[in-house]
Amino acid sequence: MTPSGAPIVFVIDDDAGVRASIQGLLKSVGLRSETFGTALEFLRSKRPDGPSCLVLDVRLPGVNGLDFQRQLADAGTHIPIIFITGHGDIPMTVKAMKSGAVEFLTKPFRDHDLLDAIRQALDRDRALRNQQSHVANLRKCYELLTTREREVMGLVVSGLLNKQIASELGTSEITVKVHRGHVMRKMRAESLAELVRMAAKLELPPRKN
Repeated sequence: MTPSGAPIVFVIDDDAGVRASIQGLLKSVGLRSETFGTALEFLRSKRPDGPSCLVLDVRLPGVNGLDFQRQLADAGTHIPIIFITGHGDIPMTVKAMKSGAVEFLTKPFRDHDLLDAIRQALDRDRALRNQQSHVANLRKCYELLTTREREVMGLVVSGLLNKQIASELGTSEITVKVHRGHVMRKMRAESLAELVRMAAKLELPPRKN
């Protein structure tokens, strides 16, 4: 039984022979996969959670691969894509790569070229998922802050000293130190530099002068 969260490769190609060939290749190296004949079939499927990538034929019935790449991006679905085609050209390749494709392979391609691209794509997706998970955890910590603690955090990461923050907020320096301590503890920040990095990852709005 495949463990939950194990990597999976989605293959969209209208040629059943190509789908079977790629699926057999992936199985031989221990990668699970699901195949689809059209982009619509893929969209209608329930996809398991975990690192994944998409092996996508450029020429498909209905929407073509390049248009589908754009549709996924517009919908906020960020999945690394490896294009395969029997009719590639340089402008097509450039367009795909500029839009974030991992690789653009022309049929017939070598098995190890496809596998290398798939491993790169899965690594990219793992990194993105880890980053998203980290930011989600930071956001949970930030939500624990009171309104005043958020104000103090914003002023701290903008570079103000405790005395300046106290003046800005109309409170005492001791009170600012207390709030600042709460911020560091709740955000689990070990240093000011780490707190600044956290604020950047949270994309907090800049302080208004």
